[in-house]
Amino acid sequence: MATDHHIGEARVALLGALHKRGYDFVTPTPATHARVVARPDNVVARTLRDVFGWSLPFQTGTLDPEIIELLRAGSLLQAHDDLFTSKARVSTLDGDCFLHAAYPTDATDAVFWGPDSYRFAAFVRANLARVPRVARVVDVGAGAGPGASVAMKTPGVEYVTATDINLSALAYLGANLAGVRARSRTAAMAVVDGVESDGLQNVQGHIDCIIANPPYIADRMGRTYRDGGGLHGEGLSVRWAREAATRLGSGGALLLYSGSAIVQGRDQLKAALEEVLGDFDIRYDELDPDVFGEELESPAYSDVERIAVVGVVAIKR
Repeated sequence: MATDHHIGEARVALLGALHKRGYDFVTPTPATHARVVARPDNVVARTLRDVFGWSLPFQTGTLDPEIIELLRAGSLLQAHDDLFTSKARVSTLDGDCFLHAAYPTDATDAVFWGPDSYRFAAFVRANLARVPRVARVVDVGAGAGPGASVAMKTPGVEYVTATDINLSALAYLGANLAGVRARSRTAAMAVVDGVESDGLQNVQGHIDCIIANPPYIADRMGRTYRDGGGLHGEGLSVRWAREAATRLGSGGALLLYSGSAIVQGRDQLKAALEEVLGDFDIRYDELDPDVFGEELESPAYSDVERIAVVGVVAIKR
């Protein structure tokens, strides 16, 4: 039986093999994914992108033997009679490949990747180098690692701690960040570790900067990557901000990418964060005024007029 170490090595090697083959795939929303794979010509995979991006079933002859063997060694090959599927999808960001859950992401411990992953990475890239200190960065709820990967490549970052409560996420995260280290000289200079933790609970030592993209939807299925808790999904965003306020010293920074339910024109998350981050200078920007509009059909959002994506840069005074 393969050990976790050997499985992890195989997954890192798989990402490297896909990179060498020029693999590239931007993962869309689940709704877009469903529309694309419902097309009549998308029944069986013909390309690497069909297998690892669109999660289509494939025949063994579709992939070369090296990829098949790495899938098998990485415990990612799933048999379906005379066809196979990959248990994971692979998305690309900044030239790197990232493993995450295959479509559809219905399991409660699914490791999600989608448009928010790219927006979060861009938000961290735009703001991390501008904060006062970045020697030690903690990515809370790191998932598949888009934020941590950007932090690793940021000059001045010496240590990156990536946390998640989801063990499936930590397994993918380890392979993904190892792949980033292998392809970036700057990233290779940073010490990186993954920690199982609910928020900052199991993170020890001094922290210069906290980055976070918490779940922010009130999810009826209770999926870890999606359900933010609270009335409208804001619960984790507020709790992680409160934890950051107690752990960061003067000059410490919180970069929070989240979503806020707007009720009668009022941004409830903004009001809550201003209260818990009273000792911080806060820049609060609405990055996208309207996402996940289909959620407004849910009873939990009966009083909500829109869900906005927001970016918060908070520096402790």
